[in-house]
Amino acid sequence: MTENHVPHRRTSRLRALPPWSLVAAGVLAGGLLGGGYGVLKSPEYTATSYVVAVPGERTDTATALGFAQAYGRVATQVAVLGDAQVWAGVPVRTLRDSVRTATSPDAPMVAVSATSVRPDQAADMANAVARALIRHADAAKAETHVGLMQFSRAGKPGTPTSPSAAVTGLVGASAGGLLGALALLVRPRRRTAEEITPSPSVPGPAVAADAHGQL
Repeated sequence: MTENHVPHRRTSRLRALPPWSLVAAGVLAGGLLGGGYGVLKSPEYTATSYVVAVPGERTDTATALGFAQAYGRVATQVAVLGDAQVWAGVPVRTLRDSVRTATSPDAPMVAVSATSVRPDQAADMANAVARALIRHADAAKAETHVGLMQFSRAGKPGTPTSPSAAVTGLVGASAGGLLGALALLVRPRRRTAEEITPSPSVPGPAVAADAHGQL
């Protein structure tokens, strides 16, 4: 068998498959991969600590709200994380990758969240960054007239926040089904019997006239 017959045979097999088989195969493969990822990946826990901006004698709530927004952006900078690493017991790089902050446009509050595979470490990192942020705000309080105080400490989370194996499996199945549908669109179309059988040729006028003269 020559090599050029192999691609032709593979193409014929693809054409012979029912249309839904590619979608079903994509759903099955995606579900298995997504579920396996959820099982093998270690669960992650997230803990959140809250600090609130308190206006001084010369400031108002609107000013405190503005500084809360600013301190929310400063919380993940090296100057704050450098102090927090001492209490958290982890390097600055770990804090930079694990800690996120969020602020509210209506309340002068900063939420400091930390994620880790260990629930106790997640709480320690969130509280350490919040503590370091309060210290930096107190150091500048004479100029800003706004301080930060602890509103709520991060507790040890009891349940993981990372998606379960069922969720990752569902996501993988959806993605696999989508890829299967896209493959179905570019799949070689099966030729019908009418397309395979050549249609009889009709003789032109000149040919017909010649044939009539010979009779």
